Amino acid sequence: MAHVGPELTRSGVVLRPGRVLIIDDEVRMARVLQEALGERHQVVVAKDALHALSRLASGELYDVVLCDIRMPRMDGMGFHRRLRWLLPGEADRVVFVSGDYDAPDVLAYFDGLPNLVLQKPIDLAGLEGLVERRIRVEGSRRHTA
Repeated sequence: MAHVGPELTRSGVVLRPGRVLIIDDEVRMARVLQEALGERHQVVVAKDALHALSRLASGELYDVVLCDIRMPRMDGMGFHRRLRWLLPGEADRVVFVSGDYDAPDVLAYFDGLPNLVLQKPIDLAGLEGLVERRIRVEGSRRHTA
C-alpha cells in the first residue's frame, strides 16, 4: 500500500491527502476508483448507500463522495435525498457516477442540482484533478479552524 502524505504541486502548493468516500455496489468499479485515487488520497469504499449514510452520520468527513446512481436497496438519488435531510452541508460534496445518466428519472432529479455527474467510463486523470480541486477549495474551508 502506498504512503499517503502531503504532495508538492508544480506551483509549490502543498496538498494534504484528500479523503474520498466511494459508494458503489459494483466491486470492480469501486476497486478501479480506489486504486486510481489511493496513491495520493485516503479512500474508503462503501458497498451500499445505507452503509455510507451511517459513516457520514457518525461524523466521518470527506472532501469528495463518489456515488453510483444505480444501486440496490437505496440508489444514489435516494442517498442524496436522505443526506440533504440529515447533513445538508455534505450533500454538495457528492459527485455522481453513472452509465445511465440520460434516463428520465435521473435527468429529472438532477435538474437544478449543483452536483456533478461523471459518466462511465470515467476519465481517471480528470477524476484525480477534480479531487485535487476539491481539496484546495472546499477542503481548506473545512480543515482550517
